[in-house]
Amino acid sequence: MRQKIGKFTSSISNLDLVERMLKQNTLILAEEGSGKTPLANKIREYAMDNGVPTLYLDLSDPSEDAVEERFKESGRFYYIRYEESDAFDNELKEAVARRENIYMAVSPSYFSNKRDITSRLSKTIQTPELLENYYYFFHEISRLNAFYTKFEDFMFYILSLVNLKKFGMTFLTQPHEIFEDQKIKLLFSFLYLGKCSNVNYYNTELQTLPPHTFFYEYRQDRRTLLFNVIESDVVMIDH
Repeated sequence: MRQKIGKFTSSISNLDLVERMLKQNTLILAEEGSGKTPLANKIREYAMDNGVPTLYLDLSDPSEDAVEERFKESGRFYYIRYEESDAFDNELKEAVARRENIYMAVSPSYFSNKRDITSRLSKTIQTPELLENYYYFFHEISRLNAFYTKFEDFMFYILSLVNLKKFGMTFLTQPHEIFEDQKIKLLFSFLYLGKCSNVNYYNTELQTLPPHTFFYEYRQDRRTLLFNVIESDVVMIDH
């Protein structure tokens, strides 16, 4: 039942987590309290059940006690707080070697705001052992003011990460006035392969959806002359 995460509202069909979820990228964009974290955790459990370890980067920098209990219930939870030190690098290296499912608390201040400078955090996330073996999650992007002032630089960073990774990533955020920019919407549509590419849903219908209800959209494998056919629906998530 872990593969069943909800039902389409326009039909009786279930929304299933399938193998392609491990390869493609997912954007979960919804208001606070809507159920983004429970949905991301279902994706995380699916990846782990398929033998793919996960790296969950929580950019709100929580203490271990502040992390929601649902992440700890399965016992597949290894908490670590990012810092620029040799001790951290050694601990992370050992955890990756053991294929731990890592929950990393991260302060966004460790990212560089300058395009021509690669921060130590960026280099850590792009180590070959992680890129080749782990499914990534990015959580609480909506609170990163530095990313919004340097949003273009951040998106170029994410784009390079997407091209380097073997497995996919899930990206959680809240609607923000930055998403009213059509260029940003187009870039997200490209990065996340249509999961939220209908621009009318960014700051309109998304705000009116009840908790644990999501707008779901994906591109079909078959291509047209312009692009892949897009299928969309509203999904009630079984939480």
